[in-house]
Amino acid sequence: MTASVDVKASPDRLYGRHRGHPLRPRQQRLLDLTLPRLRFPPSAMTDPASAFARPPREIWLEVGFGGGEHSLAHNRAHPDVGYIACEVFENGLCSLLSRLVPDDQEGDAPIPDMLRIWDEDARILLRELPDASIDRAFLMFPDPWPKARHAKRRFVHPNTVRMMARILKPGAIWRVASDDPTYQAWVEEVMGAQTLFRTAPPVLERPEGWPPTRYEAKALKAGRQPFYWTFVRN
Repeated sequence: MTASVDVKASPDRLYGRHRGHPLRPRQQRLLDLTLPRLRFPPSAMTDPASAFARPPREIWLEVGFGGGEHSLAHNRAHPDVGYIACEVFENGLCSLLSRLVPDDQEGDAPIPDMLRIWDEDARILLRELPDASIDRAFLMFPDPWPKARHAKRRFVHPNTVRMMARILKPGAIWRVASDDPTYQAWVEEVMGAQTLFRTAPPVLERPEGWPPTRYEAKALKAGRQPFYWTFVRN
């Protein structure tokens, strides 16, 4: 990592909302009964494959899954992949969980055996997972924190780039997407100043194999142009 990006170290606290509108009874049941059954256990930090019901062919990690569309699409399309989906926003957690279990069966309906949820700060995982333990990573339309004084809060940050590189296997890909012009320029600057990943210019159409998200649809409807990057771990 070169020193050309002058930015404060990312703080050891999580910014942003954990909850939006008040939770409905169904949402509270999902958090109380379904989430614990799907939660990635801290005991699996040293051996992430042990978190899943059967040995995974690969392990993929998504940071900030939002409404869960992207995570669920990958889980269904790649049933032999162990998928760790990270999100702290309660309404986003409920959005994904509501797709997994029927109403009034939150505590006993079958759950996906190859999907696990991390509902704490994703940086904890990046710090604790073993070296070269993740085969693919995703960061889809993260919070841009557009003000310059908030740059340290952006997930694409020199510190987190180093942490992501540590847990990814050589040759693993990290997919990043953003529709915010400030964040797009920031990603180009940060990733252009490092040597841990091979970089390429972003493409302007969602590549094949990238499931759509509600945030992408919202951006396109508003006339904002998403950028899609694929970074490859050296």
